[in-house]
Amino acid sequence: MIDRYSTKEMRDLWSPQNKTQRWLDVEIAVCDGLEHFGHIPAGTTAKIRSGAKFNLGRMAELEKETRHDVMAFVKNVAENLGEEGRFVHYGVTSYDIVDTSLSLLLHDSLELIITRAQSLINVIRRRATEHKNTVMIGRTHGIHAEPITFGFKLATWLDEMNHNMERLDRAKTAISVGKISGAVGTHANISPEIEKYVCGNLGLDVALISTQIIARDRHAEVMATLAILAASLERFATEIRNMARTEIREVQEYFAAGQKGSSAMPHKRNPWNCETVTGLARVVRGNLIPMLESMATWHERDLTNSSVERVILPDTTTMVDWMLEKFTNILDTLIVYPEHMQRNLEMMGGLVCSEQIMLSLIATGLSREEAYEVAQRNAAKAWGGVDFRSAIESDPIVIERLKPEDIEHAFDIQYHLKNLAHTFEVLNI
Repeated sequence: MIDRYSTKEMRDLWSPQNKTQRWLDVEIAVCDGLEHFGHIPAGTTAKIRSGAKFNLGRMAELEKETRHDVMAFVKNVAENLGEEGRFVHYGVTSYDIVDTSLSLLLHDSLELIITRAQSLINVIRRRATEHKNTVMIGRTHGIHAEPITFGFKLATWLDEMNHNMERLDRAKTAISVGKISGAVGTHANISPEIEKYVCGNLGLDVALISTQIIARDRHAEVMATLAILAASLERFATEIRNMARTEIREVQEYFAAGQKGSSAMPHKRNPWNCETVTGLARVVRGNLIPMLESMATWHERDLTNSSVERVILPDTTTMVDWMLEKFTNILDTLIVYPEHMQRNLEMMGGLVCSEQIMLSLIATGLSREEAYEVAQRNAAKAWGGVDFRSAIESDPIVIERLKPEDIEHAFDIQYHLKNLAHTFEVLNI
């Protein structure tokens, strides 16, 4: 992933140096397991741990010869050791090392993403509390519907992020497994007890069964979880973009002094950060398909998943990490215009209270169809520019059936918000 859409923490995690260090960590853990159960001489692991090192440049040279990255790594490590070097990669296959270290990398990536997600949740919670009673119009199909508050809108985001946290926790558990089971998973050279010992020391559970690789449904679950999380961020960002439109202007991304919105139009203040989050969400979702397709391998394994995963696993975790940090900042600094929300709410003269007029008429004994027709024909006048409340108050049927206090009650915006406290309570806001 390019630096523009990555944080230093995730870049460091997926760097070639750290990835290769994870290979070495697993190799040393295997040596420790073999020594613990008496399969290699005592003291071997300590010698390997103190002397083992690798050089990425040297590995690249060796790979030209071996045409195999793990063998180039093993050869380079052995070059820096003495007699004990013969026990590096003893009894294991490449993907005992690669898959187990990949699980460690994905575990660490998800830990970082979970931390970022929690930071976003904290900001959503704070801003929802801040705007719990900031009344605005709710919209369906992009059209005025009925009143809500901006805090209520944010509360829906909080609930969705709570779901994402649950999925992230499940995905972290699913991927936190290793395998040291050999070329086809039958433990021909490394026993299950050694495998359990090694994985336990690395902080991983053991895959109950594996072939040459860990089943890719686990990796697909991680990718699906990240894709859903990215889709949530896109939903939030898209809502901000819509609310920031000039004609609506209920919110605005923070605009710093000296910031430029356009090379040609000095007046522009675009929601470009939200647009970037939206765009990257599309890339993340696109990466899910190849991971799902990588679940199918020939027999006990082939190489079709390898090239895919070298690209999409680092890139996707990196993008999602960056998107979370970016959107947290967007929401933390978001400028909110309550006065514009009030203006938009009142734009059509109480038209959004049409349902309450209808229900009030039904309560007097009018049929639903008749009451609907009364509310709708007066709504039509409002769409034509007439104040809706004025139209209602002059309608003969309304005059006949509703008292002034009934009309006043029907146009009371707070009626729609009377259960707001319940929503905030169940979400622990």
